[in-house]
Amino acid sequence: MGDVLLVMLPALILATVLWAVTRALKPRNSGISEAERYQQELAVKSQAHYAAQVQAAVAARAKVEAVTRPSQNSQQQSQQADHARSLLARGASGATGGRPGHEDALLAVGHLSPQLLLQLQSLARSGDKAKAARLLRHSTQSDFKTAKNYVDRL
Repeated sequence: MGDVLLVMLPALILATVLWAVTRALKPRNSGISEAERYQQELAVKSQAHYAAQVQAAVAARAKVEAVTRPSQNSQQQSQQADHARSLLARGASGATGGRPGHEDALLAVGHLSPQLLLQLQSLARSGDKAKAARLLRHSTQSDFKTAKNYVDRL
């Protein structure tokens, strides 16, 4: 039994020393400092904010394209046309004497189809306001003065 104790005691001491040395040399944290962890959190927040801004910009662009490219949104275009026709019919039925339907025609002109509006704007900007006024009169059955005023405001 004395021989076993002489062999086991140094082996036990050696194992304890090796365990203590490896424990002392082992890093105490995960290897990321507080500053690095903070930088990573900021990067994640910044990335999320940027993604939200991109999503908002894409939504805004879709709205603009829906307005400027009405052929892609035919249901909205047909609803606007129906609304303009109903306003014109109401204006024509109330027109007696000194053009009381004048305000209704202005309201109807305010609800033009986007394609017609783009045509009128391009004609007005190119300097052909008379042609734009004729096109507007023909499309909305409004009087010349109303059409001319509308084209002048473009």
